[in-house]
Amino acid sequence: MTTPRPDVTTHADGKDRCGWLNADDDYVRYHDEEWGRPLHGEREMFEQITLEGFQAGLSWLTILRRRDHFREVFHDFDLDRVAAMSPADVERLLQDARIIRHRGKIEATIVNAQLVRDLDGGLDKLMWSFAPPSRKNRLQRLNQVPAVTPEAEAMSRALRRLGFKFVGPTTMYALMQSTGMVDDHVTRCWRAS
Repeated sequence: MTTPRPDVTTHADGKDRCGWLNADDDYVRYHDEEWGRPLHGEREMFEQITLEGFQAGLSWLTILRRRDHFREVFHDFDLDRVAAMSPADVERLLQDARIIRHRGKIEATIVNAQLVRDLDGGLDKLMWSFAPPSRKNRLQRLNQVPAVTPEAEAMSRALRRLGFKFVGPTTMYALMQSTGMVDDHVTRCWRAS
């Protein structure tokens, strides 16, 4: 039997942080400076939907450590440049060990860029339209943090209807957390203040 994760852990700087977090400096910085904070913008939301899609089946730390390489190979997530990527670009990226070499996810990034570029009203507006109302009470324990919500399921359905790939409901809930649509820092985490 595995021991459940603590709700918070105390780090070397004396701060209590969400218990899912390890002591890796990049991960701590991400938790403290990005996770749960509102994110807006077409390029920014496209980057996040891409990275969350690549994360499916992997740890977020794996993606976080490769984020700069993803930004490089996907032209800093410039929609027009990614949308124009060719099959030869896909083959080149499949040889690039600095990123996750998954044909389906690479091809999905290009298709998703084409869809975002042509999206009436914009990706940012569409994604935030699914943001749930703020919770009245902050979550106390990690085991209260959902893996999926009705809003994430609705977001996933809407995106799939438009043709987006790698946008399942669990992935979309992770996106809601990372973009601040929801704030799942547990009560005793210093970021919950």
